[in-house]
Amino acid sequence: MSFGAAIVLLAYTAIAATVTFDFNITWVNASPDGFERPVIGINGQWPIPQMNVNKGDRLVVNVVNQLGNQSTSLHWHGLYMNGSTHMDGSVSASQCAIPPGASFTYDFKVEQPGTYWYHSHDDAQYPDGLRGPLIVHDPDSPYKGKYDEEIVLTLSDWYHDEMPGLLKFFISYANPTGAEPVPDSALMNETQNLTVSVEPGKTYMFRIINIGAFAGQYLWFENHTMQIVEVDGIYTEAADAEMIYVTAAQRYSVLIAMKNDSSSNYAFVGSMDQDLFDTVPDTLNPNVTGWLTYDASKPMPAAAIIDEFDPFDDFTLVPTDGERFAFFNNATYVGPSTPSLYTALSTTDTALIPYIYGPNTNAYVLQKNQIVEIVLNNNDAGKHPFHLHGHNFQAIVRSAESAGNYVGNETFPAVPMRRDTFMVRPNGNIVLRFRADNPGVWLFHCHIEWHIASGLVATMIEAPIELQQSGLTIPQQHLESCDQQRIPTTGNAAGKTKDLFDLKGVNVSPKPLPSGFEAKGIVALVFSCVAAFAGMAVISW
Repeated sequence: MSFGAAIVLLAYTAIAATVTFDFNITWVNASPDGFERPVIGINGQWPIPQMNVNKGDRLVVNVVNQLGNQSTSLHWHGLYMNGSTHMDGSVSASQCAIPPGASFTYDFKVEQPGTYWYHSHDDAQYPDGLRGPLIVHDPDSPYKGKYDEEIVLTLSDWYHDEMPGLLKFFISYANPTGAEPVPDSALMNETQNLTVSVEPGKTYMFRIINIGAFAGQYLWFENHTMQIVEVDGIYTEAADAEMIYVTAAQRYSVLIAMKNDSSSNYAFVGSMDQDLFDTVPDTLNPNVTGWLTYDASKPMPAAAIIDEFDPFDDFTLVPTDGERFAFFNNATYVGPSTPSLYTALSTTDTALIPYIYGPNTNAYVLQKNQIVEIVLNNNDAGKHPFHLHGHNFQAIVRSAESAGNYVGNETFPAVPMRRDTFMVRPNGNIVLRFRADNPGVWLFHCHIEWHIASGLVATMIEAPIELQQSGLTIPQQHLESCDQQRIPTTGNAAGKTKDLFDLKGVNVSPKPLPSGFEAKGIVALVFSCVAAFAGMAVISW
């Protein structure tokens, strides 16, 4: 497949604009790896549109759900949504799902530059195709003038079966080991055999986004060196890398200087991390290959075989503006009857009491400007990418694999790395910090879609009194989406408004399982992704 649509010429305007998209979300058929299946598209097309805006623009997205058989939503992954927590798109946290046939408008100002993406945040839906790049250009980028063009490159895993059936099997008695479904293939820009036309002597900024459901990917460009300059919207001091590891939901911007001749074309490879898979089918090709095409008339060489994966350690990156200074505690996330944001807005001073948000939202009430530290001990043999809505966070400690629980004897970096999605290593730990300076309701979760769908989620209720005093108003159209589904929009997690401590009828986690289930299976079905880490958590504060 040829490639050109995602190359962006470097032209910016200093005047903020209102950028409007009209999205009809529909089913279409596609065969990105040769196997045709229904996918979720926009305006009758798939892949869905890449969104381009400038820092300071107002973004208005008018959504019509024409799926017919599924609700939906859109989340703007990595954007902090300052002052617009109700536009975050997280079903059960900041809005009700958009039911079939309904319309819903997202309207907010984009105030941070960088590489982002947008996707459904409703019932593990986005791996069926509702996922795409969101690029925020910066006329004041510290790397302005150091490259000629931008190229957006998405990585993803891909399933031949649709998510509802896969999820039903994953969280079922038929899957006692809790094994996550293994993807059928890997994609680049939602296709395979990608060719990227390049010109000798030019430097390109590749904006790399893993929009997959499960698999992290190793990425390398043969005979070309990457220079990392941004991760998850955070500019970094330039750092050379021959290979990077991109977990689900992470983003990198890298500068790559082209060679000065066009005598050859060069492969670049994304390789799914098979350590994440319980079993690897004999038919699986974990790799997807593209080519830097200097001359389309010349051969596209096969990718060379490598001896080992040795990716750059993102913990060592230094942000240019650096600041110096699971199951979660045995509870599985279950969405409340009343979206948590609506509870925070409608319960006056009682909004400060975590109890009213329900026993299974894993709610933590944060005071404004409080420094929050999350110690995440991963007692599982798998890698897990954790993402926080509404913020990025510092990683002040990340242990090696098999280091065990955090013991508090590490030396912190002088300028800790920041991003909004960090990976904790197998049987290791990570310590994250952020400042609670963005009043709203924000989810903290593992971004492996099988794990968030089965409950590895916590809810940050941030500065609820300041949120009430901010004058935030929920649009009538948003409330109507709830009304159509008979979902309450005031009161506690059970929709009670008179006695806010009465949680009778609140949504709760499943009942205990019968004997015969392995630890990972119990976690997948009851505690969510926490999985073999049979108690991962131990997220402590």
